[in-house]
Amino acid sequence: MSHPQLLRDMALFVEVARRKSFSQAAAALGMPISSLSRRITMFESAVGLRLLDRTTRKLALTSYGEAYLAQVSRLVDEAQRTFDDMMAVAKGPSGFLKIAAPPDFWVLRHLSGVITEFSAQHEHIHVHVDLKPAPVDLVGDNYDLAVAIEEPRETSLIVRKVAEVENGLFAAPAYLAERGEPAVPAELERHQVIVPAQGPSAVWSLSRGGETVAVTVGGPLSCNSPSLARRFAVAGQGLTTATVINVDEDVAKGRLRRVLPDWTLPATPVYFVTTSRLLPAKSRSFIDFATKRLATVLAGASREARRGARARLVERTLTS
Repeated sequence: MSHPQLLRDMALFVEVARRKSFSQAAAALGMPISSLSRRITMFESAVGLRLLDRTTRKLALTSYGEAYLAQVSRLVDEAQRTFDDMMAVAKGPSGFLKIAAPPDFWVLRHLSGVITEFSAQHEHIHVHVDLKPAPVDLVGDNYDLAVAIEEPRETSLIVRKVAEVENGLFAAPAYLAERGEPAVPAELERHQVIVPAQGPSAVWSLSRGGETVAVTVGGPLSCNSPSLARRFAVAGQGLTTATVINVDEDVAKGRLRRVLPDWTLPATPVYFVTTSRLLPAKSRSFIDFATKRLATVLAGASREARRGARARLVERTLTS
């Protein structure tokens, strides 16, 4: 087998092995399934070992396939990265960049601006964004990277922490007028809370300076969607947790009020997730740009939200 064909078949094997699917690999490679299957079979014959177990329902690696994948996947990644780097030198980063992001309001509002700036500066990169709830199958769905607000459980993924977003407690003025406004965290136990998890209750950890307290809260409503919890809170159904940048417009327009403004809940982290540290130029350029820009944007938005909340607290105090 010639060297060029060996390297080509090695890359084909890695694509199939990672996706554990001939159809998905063929789609990603832009070649017929029959041609891909034939090349892998010929490759196994040349090697003299069976690397893949095929059934009508699934495809799995043999022990030889697992060992071979561990040895050659890095070589394939480095070869692709080297090619992309040469292309980037010639005409700048280019290609189709597919990003998965959570369907949260702050993503639409803040990440969209960062992507717009990046796209304006990199005309040879086409950016495609899919709003998808976690978990995301980066390999199976052919994503270059994902934006996540929860650290993935899969240990093989490469996770880069970009920023943290402050969380606070919020409620509609009408709800607070009827039920009273808590002055200390312990008073939350007698309030109606929109629980951000499945079940009637949850334990919240609130911090102020070096002080941390745990409070058990509950209520008749629970959901796993920050956007839906915000809507429930605006409708006067109780208190909710939210990132300060997610509800700043609601606070500014008087639909929500921050409760216990000196106390915060654990911050929401923002991550970039990839399948490898060896990234093509298009992915590296986006991550480098977005890491700096997004951290600045989120930090600035959080400061503005805190400043606005304190100003409105002072205004209410002076007029009461």
